[in-house]
Amino acid sequence: MGSKLLVSLSLALILAAAPTTEDAGISHALDRLTFGARPGDLEQVRTMGLKTWIDQQLHPEKIAENPILEQRLHPLNSLRMSTAEMTRAYPPPQQFKKQLKANGGGDPNPELRQQLRKSRKALATVERDLVEGKIYRAVYSNRQLAEVMADFWYNHFNVYQRKGPDRYLVTEYEREAIRPHVLGKFKDLLLATAQSPAMLVYLDNYRSVAPGMQRGKARGLNENYGRELMELHTLGVDGGYTQKDVTEVARCFTGWTIRQPRAGAGFVFNRRLHDPGEKVVLGVRIPAGGGVEDGIKALDILEHRPATARFISTKLAIRFVSDDPPAALIDRMAKTFTRSDGDIRQVMSVLLESPEFWSEKTYHIKMKSPFEMVASAVRALGVDVESAAALASRIAEAGEPLYHKQEPTGYSNSSEEWVSTASLLARMNFGIALVENRIPGVTAPDAKIAERITGVYLGGPEFQRK
Repeated sequence: MGSKLLVSLSLALILAAAPTTEDAGISHALDRLTFGARPGDLEQVRTMGLKTWIDQQLHPEKIAENPILEQRLHPLNSLRMSTAEMTRAYPPPQQFKKQLKANGGGDPNPELRQQLRKSRKALATVERDLVEGKIYRAVYSNRQLAEVMADFWYNHFNVYQRKGPDRYLVTEYEREAIRPHVLGKFKDLLLATAQSPAMLVYLDNYRSVAPGMQRGKARGLNENYGRELMELHTLGVDGGYTQKDVTEVARCFTGWTIRQPRAGAGFVFNRRLHDPGEKVVLGVRIPAGGGVEDGIKALDILEHRPATARFISTKLAIRFVSDDPPAALIDRMAKTFTRSDGDIRQVMSVLLESPEFWSEKTYHIKMKSPFEMVASAVRALGVDVESAAALASRIAEAGEPLYHKQEPTGYSNSSEEWVSTASLLARMNFGIALVENRIPGVTAPDAKIAERITGVYLGGPEFQRK
């Protein structure tokens, strides 16, 4: 079966030209706005009408959620916990390590080392729940565009889950800072991420204080968040800011810190650590004597810059249209971003109504990320996922360990990052294992799964009719 599959996959890639059937538009929409079409999706959208389906996806609150998704998410208890609840339920290994160290590394209490082992295992449960929950949502959710956007925005505001307290904080970060705002106002998303304990820890702003002031091991100003806020979150690397602007923005956010994780790790502003002096951000004066509002004013200045409108529009166009999106489309999206005060839903509507999105030149030209590839293959083949752990491993092997991108750039929307010998080999091995029903926790519904593999990679109506 392996050699035949390789031939099928090769043919699929070679033949992946623009569809010529009447269902090409529906197929294209399913390919770009979801994690891949499921059996019957084409017929469902055709019956409903493509315009109606897109409108529903832009308003996910109108869509009843898949009960199977609720069943899969129910055992993942940590996804519903606050950070305080999580640290109580899954105590950090550090507290047991400190006790052992205090005893010279000896073992006066035989239960202590057992508690340390249990703690490490419990902490792994938090990470596993987070990853498996993301995969289950991609595979089973009926609110597909919202899930695609959640993935997009998490990478835009990336946080590395294995940095210290972020092992506990990322769950709440994605649930409360990212997901509620994926199709809302950009300014709300920007503020939610700026005040998120996970982001404050990841980019070290929780230790940033007025220049010359010492707090713990940190002395003075930390510019990490100020720099990434402008370069990656708003203006873009060519957004017209200077090193002086980085410093001024960082000063605005001094005193933005967090409580201890056991106390909930929530955002808190500590005025004693804030730089109260005058700041000038991109030529805009922020008067002396301010407090937490200095950071909020900085966010407002950045959110309303034309460079931000263009940068966000470009990233969305790269994700949904092509790696080199037309300038005219970006212009229209950026104008809508500015006119609507950063309304993401309106910007996406402009993209989805554009001739550039529906051009046959854009069909099948985007290389899927490993996460997208695995989710779309599972969805297209109609397999049942009872455990997502093995799928998570396959995604990591192909180059995208979920929540583990150490750099603040997040995983790329460009196809170029995913084209490598190692990644392609991992994808091929995954395809073979999937069609041969050799992935633990993933069960094929019938014996004809191999015959449908071409449709998985082609992504067109050929699969839908089988």
